[in-house]
Amino acid sequence: MWNEPDTSITRSVLDPGSEQKQPRPAIIEAVEKGSIGEELGFEPGDKLVSINGVKPRDLIDYKFLIVEEILDLEVLDPKGNIHKLSCEKDLDDGLGLVFTEALFDGLRQCNNNCPFCFIDQQPPGKRNSLYLKDDDYRLSFLYGSYLTLTNLTNSDWERIENQRLSPLFVSVHATDPTIRSDLLKNKRAQLLLEQLRWFNKRNLQIHAQVVVCPGINDEKVLENTLIDLAKFATGKWPTVLSTAIVPVGLTRFRPDKDGLIPVNEECAEKVINMVESLQSKFNRDFGTRFAWVSDEWYLIAGQTLPSRDSYEDLPQQENGVGSIRGFLEAIDIATRDLPQQLSPKRTCSWVVGRLVEQALTPACDRLNSIDGLSLQLYGLPSPYWGQENVVTGLLTGEDLLKGLEGLDLGDELLLPSVMLRQDQQVFLDDLTLEEVIETLKVPIRIVNGADDIVAAAMGDCTKIL
Repeated sequence: MWNEPDTSITRSVLDPGSEQKQPRPAIIEAVEKGSIGEELGFEPGDKLVSINGVKPRDLIDYKFLIVEEILDLEVLDPKGNIHKLSCEKDLDDGLGLVFTEALFDGLRQCNNNCPFCFIDQQPPGKRNSLYLKDDDYRLSFLYGSYLTLTNLTNSDWERIENQRLSPLFVSVHATDPTIRSDLLKNKRAQLLLEQLRWFNKRNLQIHAQVVVCPGINDEKVLENTLIDLAKFATGKWPTVLSTAIVPVGLTRFRPDKDGLIPVNEECAEKVINMVESLQSKFNRDFGTRFAWVSDEWYLIAGQTLPSRDSYEDLPQQENGVGSIRGFLEAIDIATRDLPQQLSPKRTCSWVVGRLVEQALTPACDRLNSIDGLSLQLYGLPSPYWGQENVVTGLLTGEDLLKGLEGLDLGDELLLPSVMLRQDQQVFLDDLTLEEVIETLKVPIRIVNGADDIVAAAMGDCTKIL
C-alpha cells in the first residue's frame, strides 16, 4: 500500500507547464535484506536520481527501467553527495528498494466538482492529505484507486498505451454524456464512451464503478449505464471486466442544497432487484454476472448477503463487493474448531460499524460459546459523520470515545485496522490511538482479518483447554 502523498508536490495536469514538471529524486524508505540494493550500499534516506540517465517519474517508470541487465544509477545521499553506481544483474532481478511514495513528480488531482465527493464532505482543519482529490491514473494502475479519465493529456494516453497500464479502475457513474457531465460538473466527462472505444481498440481493460445518487443516476439511468458497459464486456479480451454499484455516502458536513438524498431501504431493494435481474441476463449472454452491488446495499435493505459463489473471483472486493461475505466465510472457518474452555478466563470487546453488526453477531455468539470467554460486540454509529449506519472503516476516534463511553470493555478492546491511517496510529479525524487509549482507559489491540480476530479474542498465547 502507498503512503499518503506529500502535499507539497501535488499538481493539476491542466496547469500550464505541469506536464514538464521534473520529478524529484525518489526517497528510499527501506532496503531489503540480501538484495542487490543492499550490496550496492543503499540506505534509508538515500535518493535515487536516475537510472541509465532517465529520471523516473513514479514507481511504474522505476519498474520499467530496472529490467535492464546493466544499470547505471545516480544516487544522492542525505549529506547532499552524488554517487554514481553501476551493476550487472539478471533481467528479472529487482534492486530491493522501497520508496516513501509511489509518485515522484506529484499526485495528479481531480478537476471535477462532484457534489457527492467524500473529500468535500469533511470538516476543515484536519491533515492536508485528507483534502487531496486523487484522480491519478498511475495510482489506479498500481493500487486500484478509481479515476474519472477527465484530466488526461495526450501524452498520458500515449503512456497508458505504450506501457500497457491495464487494467485501470474508472468511476463511470453514468454513460449518458449529459448526466455524467452534470454529475461531475465537467464537460470532459461527456467523452466516456469514446474513451471506452479507445481502450477497446487497443485491448486495454478497466474495472468500472457507479456511485448511485437516488433521483439522478438510479432506476432507468442505472439500467442503461449497465447495459452500455456490458457491450464492452464481450469477446476474448473484454474492455470492461466488471462493474461495482455502490451507494452514495453523505455526511453532515456536505454543502447545503447539494440536491442529493441518501439511499434508503426502498431504494436499496430496487437497485438490488434491477442488478440481480441484469446479472442473470449477462451470465446467459457472456458467462459472467459482470455487475455487482456492494455489500452495503443488502445491509441497508435488511437482506441476506448472496452466497460466496455469486461473486465469482471477487473482482471488486476492495470496493466492498463481496468483502463482508468473504470475511464472514473466513470467520466461519476460523471459528469452526473452537476449544470448549479458556483458562484463565477472558473478557474483551470488539468494535465495528453499526451497518455490519448484525452480520457479525453469529460469529461473536460462536466465540461466546467457549466457557471462560466473554466477547462483547459493539456496533457503533458515527456522530462525527452524522450517519447512524456506517461501515467499520469510517469510524473515527471521536466515534469510539462517544460510542464506548461508560461501557464495560473488558480486559482489552479489539480494533479493526481499517479504522487507522496506513502504517500509522491515526484515525480519520486526526485523533491518535494513544489519545483514545488514554480516554477509554483500556488496552487496545489492532486486529487484521478473521484469524487474527479469533486469536485475539482468545488471548493468543492464553492456555486453551
